[in-house]
Amino acid sequence: MRSNLAGPRLLLRRLREVMAEPINAQERLDKIVVLIASNVVAEVCSVYILRADGVLELYATEGLKREAVHQAQLRVGQGLVGLIAAEARPLNLPNARAHPAFAYLPETGEEAYNSFLGVPVLRAGRTLGVLVVQNKSHRTYYEDEVEALQTTAMVIAEMVAAGELEAIAKPGTALDLSRPIRFEAVGLADGVGLGHVVLHEPRVVVTNLIAEDTDNERTRLEAAVNRLRLSIDSLLSSGDMAQSGEHRDVLEAYRMFAYDQGWIRKIEEAINNGLTAEAAVEKVQSDMRARMLRQTDPYLRERLHDLDDLAHRLIRELMGRQHGSSSGVLPKDAIIVARNMGAAELLDYGRDRIRGVVLEEGGPTSHVTIVARALGIAAVGQVQDVVSLADAGDAIIVDGGSGEVYLRPATDVQDAYAEKVRFRARRQAEYRRLRAKPSVTKDGVEVGLQMNAGLLVDLPHLSESGAVGVGLFRTELQFMVASSFPRLSDQQNQYTQVLDAAGGKPVTFRSLDIGGDKVLPYLRAIHEENPAMGWRALRLGLDRPGLLRTQVRALLRAAAGRELRLMFPMVSEVEEFHRAKDLVDRELRHSRRHGHAVPDAIRLGTMIEVPSLLYQLEELMQAVDFVSVGSNDLFQFFNAVDRGNTRVADRYDTMGAGFLRALKSITDAAARYHVPVTLCGELAGKPLEAMALVGIGFRSLSMSPAALGPVKAMIRSLDLGRLQARLLPRLEPGHPDRDLRQFLRQFAAEQDVAL
Repeated sequence: MRSNLAGPRLLLRRLREVMAEPINAQERLDKIVVLIASNVVAEVCSVYILRADGVLELYATEGLKREAVHQAQLRVGQGLVGLIAAEARPLNLPNARAHPAFAYLPETGEEAYNSFLGVPVLRAGRTLGVLVVQNKSHRTYYEDEVEALQTTAMVIAEMVAAGELEAIAKPGTALDLSRPIRFEAVGLADGVGLGHVVLHEPRVVVTNLIAEDTDNERTRLEAAVNRLRLSIDSLLSSGDMAQSGEHRDVLEAYRMFAYDQGWIRKIEEAINNGLTAEAAVEKVQSDMRARMLRQTDPYLRERLHDLDDLAHRLIRELMGRQHGSSSGVLPKDAIIVARNMGAAELLDYGRDRIRGVVLEEGGPTSHVTIVARALGIAAVGQVQDVVSLADAGDAIIVDGGSGEVYLRPATDVQDAYAEKVRFRARRQAEYRRLRAKPSVTKDGVEVGLQMNAGLLVDLPHLSESGAVGVGLFRTELQFMVASSFPRLSDQQNQYTQVLDAAGGKPVTFRSLDIGGDKVLPYLRAIHEENPAMGWRALRLGLDRPGLLRTQVRALLRAAAGRELRLMFPMVSEVEEFHRAKDLVDRELRHSRRHGHAVPDAIRLGTMIEVPSLLYQLEELMQAVDFVSVGSNDLFQFFNAVDRGNTRVADRYDTMGAGFLRALKSITDAAARYHVPVTLCGELAGKPLEAMALVGIGFRSLSMSPAALGPVKAMIRSLDLGRLQARLLPRLEPGHPDRDLRQFLRQFAAEQDVAL
């Protein structure tokens, strides 16, 4: 049997004529449904558009009662139309009334119709409405009729996306494309950002949907696919990608999909039905995305990301666009939205215009998170599907503290957050007034407040925040944002500029902490089952002494005539520190032998972030000039808790008695041997936690610049003697009060401590 359809290409040519007519949106929709009904030889054709309140409203019909337009409504999941919207897939029924989901709407007069074909109106896999045809006879619609409806639905989707249908929406209603969405995310960097979406990898908007010459479109597709395959093959065979690793696995997945004949065949079929090559790619990907978004299997969802990326690359090839980050002038309140991005890519944007970063992936220890914190930019991660749901220019709010994101927020939400930003600005103004005042408790105990840094752009915060020095300078950030391994001269220049910018204030450099999750793109990646506990930091430096020696040599030359403070991360045995110290001594002798100026003083220390050092404190304190506690890793290893795992990250409290006892053992040992000790993890930057740290003996804390003001305000309002008198007994074994966090909050409230 033959289809009733006159032909998809003929239908598209007529649709193109309708789209070109100078008529309003309602007239255009009315003509579209008449055209489809005529071509499919259907007695009914109807368009339902999804509203922001989850209701599918009848926007146009041929065959049903005209007075039902803008009156007939179904909720998502209700009736056959609602079922299509919920599942985002076509429904082809010879006897619609026999289907269990059938719902009768008396206002439409549709009870006389039996056969039913409905397709979702999709854009980027997101359902915007439903397109339906119906007949009185019992029949199953043909594949080319389904294809014709899906193609027409693309045209309607673009009308919705362009805002054309908003003009005919009922007063007080909004379409789903402009619906406010709230996401619960993982807070990565504190702060609040109000602004507008800038897509890091902006989607290419396909506006030319209907082909003039299908033979030419097939030729264009073949050429673009060949270019895409060649570019992926070239990447895989290049020197820095030839080694195994996660980066290669991603490209291998790309290559697999790029060579998949089933994927290409579907695109060719869409072209044969009258779409342009780029519109065909978009249609096939939108259909696939709609199906895969409803999968719960994380592997399949990850493959969806690969397919999205590949489809976007192919569309760019077809349209002659470069693959890369957003170009053009940033708005003054840009919120960068991305699946993921590198640290260098964030730095490519103008810092003065960025108000926040929203990532579909990203974790607390990712490189871009570290840079965002350093720059004081609010950031969140694990925001599912935000790239597909957001459009460039959409209003958006990012709360890095609570981990909330509001896309296209309602007016009351905008007003509430605007007031929150104003309040934070007033608080920051109060903190700035404290920057020149000493960080001394009410009973006269001084606590040195330093800042963490990792880039030259951080150094102006030294004077702005009132920090007494840099307690942690992460040297690996220079390596992470570079495209190749920095030469000795590059490293020396960087460290010289850091010391110059510090203006005589002390700077404590941390030697390279790479490996684990900090993989440099130009170094061979080693697959490890548990990289956090693997070949990283000082372990890597001692095994690859050329890396460490080059860095030490650069630091010695940069600090000539000044003090050099250098600490080594991930030390598990005191012997590792001795080996690192011997390497520094050899480089010092080398510099003197070759006539290079050397530092006036060298202070060497270790990070305490591996629990094994807690049982070597006596030997350690006799060997080092200072120690610094990396509370992030120490807490993670102490409790066997992955901070990036949402199932266990909140299971244990950093203010638990066991962990505080461990930290106190460090301050006690340091005091016995008169060794300076600083804590430079995230705990230091939270006023409540910082109060506990001071209470157990820390007299030096290092934190992000933005945290200095709140912590200093807390210290200046604290009577340390009273706190210690009540806190320290609670750390003794057997004390009945186990909720130390609650005790600290109550103490702060009773004593009027500023938190």
